[in-house]
Amino acid sequence: MFERLQVQSRSPFEIHDILRGLENAPETMVESELYLPEGDGPFGCVMALHGSMGWAPHHQDHVEAWLDAGLAVCKVNSFISRSIDSTVDDQLSVTHAMMLVDAFMTRSLLENDPRIGKIGISGWSLGGTVALYSAWSPISEKLGAPFDAHLPFYPAAHLRPEVQQWSHAPLLILHGDADDWTPLHFVEGIMAQLPNATLHTYDGAHHSFDSEKEYTWLPKAVHLNKRTVRIAKSGHMSGELFLGIRWPLNTRWQRRWVIRILRNRGAHVKGMESARLDSLERAKAFLVDHLSA
Repeated sequence: MFERLQVQSRSPFEIHDILRGLENAPETMVESELYLPEGDGPFGCVMALHGSMGWAPHHQDHVEAWLDAGLAVCKVNSFISRSIDSTVDDQLSVTHAMMLVDAFMTRSLLENDPRIGKIGISGWSLGGTVALYSAWSPISEKLGAPFDAHLPFYPAAHLRPEVQQWSHAPLLILHGDADDWTPLHFVEGIMAQLPNATLHTYDGAHHSFDSEKEYTWLPKAVHLNKRTVRIAKSGHMSGELFLGIRWPLNTRWQRRWVIRILRNRGAHVKGMESARLDSLERAKAFLVDHLSA
């Protein structure tokens, strides 16, 4: 059983909107599900965020493992709250910026619950991007108190902030080196910025390696390739297109235009049993170690 929570959130399109004008973003009521383990608490709590396909069975496998280990889990329903099922084909209808606000607003509610102690954040793919960049200090300074631990599964780590200030909370990234949706090299390229991060890589593992999915090609999935997105000190976001030409990436139409021009479409998903089993144990051990009282 779970308790249903509601918080008033907002729907900024990009991180630029969080930093420059969050008060102008549309308000959104976001629902979450709070699962509590047996006992009286206070419990360490994991804020869990789904990927571009919404909640999946392998997410629940982790949730149950965390509950069995004595941790509370709060599943944030960013898609359902906005009447969206999937963002695989566009990555525009619900963005990481929206989910960042959802996560911090929900955290603000949980931190006042006497049953809840330390609060960490974890997510898969799109949710993993949120779990990663929630450690960027300008975000937490704008949205609320920082999280006590960060556990991203195969995040899109393509954002490159000019302000290189990050939380010192422990951060564990789990990724596969055969991932062609959110490639590993983006994570490797940002590791030097992160003050207390560990990257664990699974050889030959694809996106969703902790699932039981068959090897599947998603022809319309919007994937990353080699280009990164710069976040200037002002909050302005841009990416290099060709020959040093930079294109702004602050608005929906700018992002939609880039997706059409670059035609970054198609990605694989595939479970890997060895990586799945290891990640279930590794993730649980990390969270218990850093969130238990």
